[in-house]
Amino acid sequence: MCGILAIHNPAGGVTEAELRRGLAVLRHRGPDGTGVWLSPDRTVGIGHTRLGVIDPLGGRQPLVSEDGTVVAAVNGEFYDHDRIRRELESRGHVFRTRSDSEILVHLYEDDSDGVAARLRGEFAFVLWDTRRRRLLAARDPFGVKPLVFHADSRRTVFASEAKALFALGVPAAWDAAALWQVCGMQYPLPGQTLFRGVRELLPGGAATLSPTGPPTIWEYDPIEANVAGTTDGDSGHLAALLRAKLDEAVRLRLRADVPVCFHLSGGLDSTSIVALAKRHLGRPPVCFTVGFDAPAYDELDEARESAAFLGAELHEVRVSQRDQFDHLEDAVYYSEGLAINGHLPAKYLLARAVRRAGFKVVLSGEGADEILGGYAHFRQDLLGDDPAALAALKAANADMAGIQLPEGDGLPLAAVQERFGFVPAFLQAKATLGLRLRGLLRPEFVAEFAAVDPYREFVARFPRLTGRDRVDVSSHLWTRSALAKYILRTLGDGTEMAHGVEGRVPFLDPVLARFASGLPTSVKIRDGVEKWLLREALKDVLPPAVYARRKHPFTAPPPARFAREFFRDRLSPTALAGSPCFDPAAVGRFLDQLDTAGDAARTAADPALMIVLTSVLLQERLGLSA
Repeated sequence: MCGILAIHNPAGGVTEAELRRGLAVLRHRGPDGTGVWLSPDRTVGIGHTRLGVIDPLGGRQPLVSEDGTVVAAVNGEFYDHDRIRRELESRGHVFRTRSDSEILVHLYEDDSDGVAARLRGEFAFVLWDTRRRRLLAARDPFGVKPLVFHADSRRTVFASEAKALFALGVPAAWDAAALWQVCGMQYPLPGQTLFRGVRELLPGGAATLSPTGPPTIWEYDPIEANVAGTTDGDSGHLAALLRAKLDEAVRLRLRADVPVCFHLSGGLDSTSIVALAKRHLGRPPVCFTVGFDAPAYDELDEARESAAFLGAELHEVRVSQRDQFDHLEDAVYYSEGLAINGHLPAKYLLARAVRRAGFKVVLSGEGADEILGGYAHFRQDLLGDDPAALAALKAANADMAGIQLPEGDGLPLAAVQERFGFVPAFLQAKATLGLRLRGLLRPEFVAEFAAVDPYREFVARFPRLTGRDRVDVSSHLWTRSALAKYILRTLGDGTEMAHGVEGRVPFLDPVLARFASGLPTSVKIRDGVEKWLLREALKDVLPPAVYARRKHPFTAPPPARFAREFFRDRLSPTALAGSPCFDPAAVGRFLDQLDTAGDAARTAADPALMIVLTSVLLQERLGLSA
């Protein structure tokens, strides 16, 4: 896992000094070395900060093909690279390193723009073809690794993080339209970032640049285009296939020239990963888990139970309310995103503990809920209009009210209903958050965007979701928003790479994910049990309690419930004076109302207050202008 940077300026004048200036703010992503490459005519520069995982001594980047005509920088990992290397060598390609990344330049020589579809892993890359004078950039299908860019009439710049673009002179400013979107449904639109003039390359997306014209952008692997409900077989056969594919995904992600560890919450997803990995390691797995000082949010007992059953070594990272506040600003800075809960600084401290213990690579269970129907809101979508079943579901998942399950009134969702014939439960929940945030906005900001429906803008990005069942539609919408924009980028890469830790996510292996996309919903959710097929596939290696345990999303004790004075201090009229969207007086009234509110109301208010707070912290830390 690394930091990458590329500058394309057809007029020339790219310098090593500006490359190194951009790389300096990405050093946390790759503390083991820095490399730069400049084209002889100074029209292209490529930079790289390295986290040495495969071939730590010899795999320096940027990488150059044997004849010097292809240059590339890679962030992430390519799996099954030994097999691909042998295939390439049999065709006459000569390798200079043992790095997995080097397969990219040789595959490109054979496959040109089709190279991204040949790669299996979590990655983002930039590549310069000196013969064709074109730059190619791409991201993995789920967007595990970030890649943003800025293009103007003079140059195009790609980087792993927006702060590197700001270091190169791109104005650090809020994108007002993106803020409106966030205040409506929490997430910017696919391809949109919080920052003016900065776009993200879509997951499964690629871009090419030539000496003339703007970037050409396309999707080489749009996940919503995968065909759903087509995998045949009885449940026993499907369970065996799922286990085999997950086992392979785990085995491939254990490949590293440095020690590998695991997240272990005691839930189904992370325990499944550790259980399968144990069979390949030949040693006790080393695991890390977070504990909170509020019993309702603490899962230490469950993690200990799983660790004992699996014979794993467990490191406990205790996170207090004070810890959340003390590290929130740093977590926001590195993640470049807005949070809805104190789980952001908790993930930041978890990654810090992993690195301090001497690990650079951690495997986690993210993605299982998306590909196998794990969240409570998917079950609500499946239940439809059954009042009794819906009431029971909400009672059993009260901590998800207003976050993943709807609670109270929300913004209008007619556009979603028109587009899909129903409204996914998680969008109903986001609409309730949006209504709370709408009451905290400056009147002039509301007036500027009053004609823009954030949900109509969102659903317009998904033209291919036809003929799908409710759970499948909901899963794809969630994957492109919550997973890509928040779980993987803000909570995942943002917190892990702050400490130079590479996160690997076996459930998002493209081979496994494509298999899962063809599974019928009936084996993903059966008799109200989420991820039913995964439970059956791994029943013999899981602790009995984990097999039976329901999903518990990773959330921290809500600061709005336990520490209102902290919000009063940090969200003062002075602190909010420079906010382009939030009204200091409205926020003050909202805080006043919480003084007499009950715990449930304070918990429901927490996501809105956290978005306001983290926007203030991000603006201060990055020096964002309106």
